[in-house]
Amino acid sequence: MDTELENTTDVLLTLGAVAAGVVLAFVLGTVISAVVRRAGRRSELARDLSRRLRRPDRAVLTVVAVWIAVRVTTDAGTPWRPAVEHLLLIALIVVGAWWVGAIAFVLEDSALQRYRMDTADNRHARRVRTQITVLRRLTVAVIVVCAVAGILLTFPAARAAGASLLASAGLISIVAGLAAQTSLANVFAGMQIAFTDAIRVDDVVVLEGEWGRIEEITMTYVVVHLWDDRRLIMPSTYFTTTPFQNWTRRAADLLGTVELDLDFEVPVGPMRAELRRLLGLTDLWDERVGILQVTDAVGGLVRVRALVSAHDAPTLFDLRCFVREGLVDWLQRAAPQGLPRTRLERAVDALDLDGPDERDGLGAPDGADAPGGPGRVATDDGGPVAPGPVSYTQIRAHET
Repeated sequence: MDTELENTTDVLLTLGAVAAGVVLAFVLGTVISAVVRRAGRRSELARDLSRRLRRPDRAVLTVVAVWIAVRVTTDAGTPWRPAVEHLLLIALIVVGAWWVGAIAFVLEDSALQRYRMDTADNRHARRVRTQITVLRRLTVAVIVVCAVAGILLTFPAARAAGASLLASAGLISIVAGLAAQTSLANVFAGMQIAFTDAIRVDDVVVLEGEWGRIEEITMTYVVVHLWDDRRLIMPSTYFTTTPFQNWTRRAADLLGTVELDLDFEVPVGPMRAELRRLLGLTDLWDERVGILQVTDAVGGLVRVRALVSAHDAPTLFDLRCFVREGLVDWLQRAAPQGLPRTRLERAVDALDLDGPDERDGLGAPDGADAPGGPGRVATDDGGPVAPGPVSYTQIRAHET
């Protein structure tokens, strides 16, 4: 009876110490967060530290306080103490991994703050952001794997299994490599994309006949935000094995064309002046290139091409639509003779016929009989002669 009472007292004492440790850890974590936040009024890094480490700090302090409370209030011979300490060790590994991940995120956010994305030429910033994004995912994967490995190593059976795996690592690595060949290829391709600068976040690309922007780059796949708000998910190996267009590889500004097939009577000079007037009316044009040229004149039509420039691909698309609509409206109002037309030409050919009874009974044209009878041709003196050559009209239609 005294032993049971003593055990109950020990348990209650331990629970009281644990509760006091939890309260103390919470208070200490709050104080640390407040101190860091006050010190970081003028520092973005300190504010980010206070925001991201508030919960991990409290979690780590709580686990440590509980462990200390258990150690202080119990003896080494307590039956349940080893199991509790094992659980606390696992909890410490988990919250420690959380804390390390939060620190890594703070450092990555600090690096991202140095490179602004809202500038005109943000090519370098997009490259850094892409690399940091891939590094962040790689960091999270490594931390999770290390945490899981640390937890498994706390079990004696898992340590024995790990020794057996290391002994047969050669065979297992071959089997795992063959089984995960595609996945590993995508992982290495994702790392290659990030550090070779082939594509970056927010790059404008054309692939599989689709136009869009790179929205997200992961370790295994790339998300492309298409122009119509669809998302195209491509494996990372696609960008290392398949040719594609990157419109913002070196610079964001682009050239675009507007082509019109018109009639030969189109006034090119006034049309060129109209293009300059249209470009002067819009902010979409970056004032680099704005010319109008006749690039082809075959097949009965004149091909007129307007070459314009803009700061980026979306602006260029809007500018091309604006110029195309403006030129079509100008043609309808000021130069309708330049609109494409199809012509029909009537040609008369003289053919030799042996008589009215041949060639399906053709005789004199339009039913006009010469003197002397139907199908006869009159001479200069008006006398009739024998049937001779007559003519007929052939209608020939063709495009000019």
